Amino acid sequence: MAGGDSFVFKQFIVKQNKCAMKVGTDAVLLGAWADLPPSGRVLDIGAGTGIIAMMLAQRCVANIDTIEIDADAYTQAVENCGNCKWKDRLNVHHSSFQDFAEKCGKQYDAIVTNPPYFTNSLQAASESRTKARHNATLTFKELIDGIKALLHQKGTFAIILPSKESEEFVEIAKDSGLYPVRVMRIQTTAVKPAKRVLMQFAFQRNSFSESTLIIENTDHTYTPDYKQLTREFYLGF
Repeated sequence: MAGGDSFVFKQFIVKQNKCAMKVGTDAVLLGAWADLPPSGRVLDIGAGTGIIAMMLAQRCVANIDTIEIDADAYTQAVENCGNCKWKDRLNVHHSSFQDFAEKCGKQYDAIVTNPPYFTNSLQAASESRTKARHNATLTFKELIDGIKALLHQKGTFAIILPSKESEEFVEIAKDSGLYPVRVMRIQTTAVKPAKRVLMQFAFQRNSFSESTLIIENTDHTYTPDYKQLTREFYLGF
């Protein structure tokens, strides 16, 4: 439930008054869909409000690191994560991903990101929103190189991207030795083409599955599949 400067989920509240990018469907989809280890370490790249990190903490008992380059978003994520029931397992880092990947010295069982992806669109008016929406500060190649350094050999990496950018990302990932093992295409309604693609990657090409999720029925009610995926989080489901 949205309340202007905050968004209330079943088990936590997300304040978003300091963040350029507010709570959105992409983050909720990724946080609910990504495969997670029962324990171990998980990394969320680009904390924003901290929503994905908190969703992951709700779903497993792993220790979760989340990193954020923007100072205001970092402050917001620290506040939100510090106020939730899983705060002892959540660590927010103020850093670029490139620096974090170089210096952290850890390996992760799962990595997730809802990244900046508007590679060719007009840049947003505010610098914070530009950083959050564009890949000028973190290219796909830099993202993949960092993930290769941080991901455990048997770990998984999950991402959400627009359809066009997802095709480019898959090719770069394959060239670097990361292969798609699970894909879900997201359609707003049944008559519209897929707008987003959830993708999971691994170092091994052991299996591959592909599916489609439709968010809304023709009468703009939510579909049973969307409710099932997000029911542990949204108050109305």
